[in-house]
Amino acid sequence: MHPAATQSSQATIETFQKYVIPNYTRYPVCLVHGEGSYVWDAEGKRYLDLFPGWGCNILGYAPPRVVKAIQEQVTHLIHVPNTWYTEAQGKFAEALCTRSFGQAFFCNSGAEAIEGAIKLARLTGSPQGRHKIITFENSFHGRTYAAVTATAQPKYHEGIGPLLPGFRYAPHNNLSAVRELVDKETCAILIEPVQGEGGVNVPRDEFLAGLRKIADENGLLLIFDEVQTCMGRTGTWFGYQQWNVQPDILTMAKGLSGGVACGAFIAKTEIAANLKPGKHASTFGGNPLAMAAGLATIETIEKDKLLDNVAVMSARFREHFTKLKSELSIIRELRVRGMMIGIDLTIPGTPAVGKCMERGVLVNCTHDTVIRLLPPLNITAQQVDEGAAVVSEVLREMARGA
Repeated sequence: MHPAATQSSQATIETFQKYVIPNYTRYPVCLVHGEGSYVWDAEGKRYLDLFPGWGCNILGYAPPRVVKAIQEQVTHLIHVPNTWYTEAQGKFAEALCTRSFGQAFFCNSGAEAIEGAIKLARLTGSPQGRHKIITFENSFHGRTYAAVTATAQPKYHEGIGPLLPGFRYAPHNNLSAVRELVDKETCAILIEPVQGEGGVNVPRDEFLAGLRKIADENGLLLIFDEVQTCMGRTGTWFGYQQWNVQPDILTMAKGLSGGVACGAFIAKTEIAANLKPGKHASTFGGNPLAMAAGLATIETIEKDKLLDNVAVMSARFREHFTKLKSELSIIRELRVRGMMIGIDLTIPGTPAVGKCMERGVLVNCTHDTVIRLLPPLNITAQQVDEGAAVVSEVLREMARGA
């Protein structure tokens, strides 16, 4: 048993079966300790995690500066409501906005950030009677009602209707379809710069610029859902910087505070002014622990030159999997943008997750056929090679059985 464990995985599983609502499909493993890109289960087995925290652990497990910042902050203030000023929130807002634009609002999750961005877009459009928002097929924006309505995947809508009115869906990478959906009631276009859950779908080079043009011509807001692409995930601080197309509002979460729950959106100052006191709030949003962790995350990315590391390790992953694609006909397409990697298969990808886990490597399958990796920004060359070797071995095995 690992020293950090007080009971076996099975004992924890039995507790869950009694007391936790079974709305997640969980692997029969209890994780108890992590360090860098590795995590250990209760029985002491070590895993290389190429999908740590569903992308939230952007610096891997227990990043030293983040741990130290939380330890120091917790002795002073754990929570302070937003009726007061706190130093850490101001500093973190400054750190984010000086690396992007505008002003920041803090909340606790990606879905909350999306809800706030939608509310701000409608508040901005309401004097002109505008409320409709265009989103894209295969998108994913969260589980709350506005966010799940914005998510243009029918499987997430089953059994929970009626959904929020005012959303229109366009095919990804199709500018003419977007133009056709715009009418006098449209207030915004909402898109992920890179679709994450939808399969690591990278837009055509001219697509985001085309959306910016449509928004400008029609007086619409352009909102980028950067919940997954923020904090250097794509190799720049924010995904929009990959295409040099600035949105009016962008949402953030996941890796924002190095694994601590935190969400935010940034809006251009003149748009942010529509969010007047009483219009929106978040009780725990901007709490001192999350803000301290976020500042330490930025410090780590800059001091350890992790944006440079992303470029080098992304190329290394691409090289491994490009060779594999030329070898295996079951690989339909390889999609890579920084530390977002999608291997789209011609066969169901879910079996690969279990097979990799047996060999000590953790990956994800999304959209039925896409093996998805969201490695931490500080992954090493040796870990890239180790992980790619196991994924390759598993996919070769699946190809033989296909």
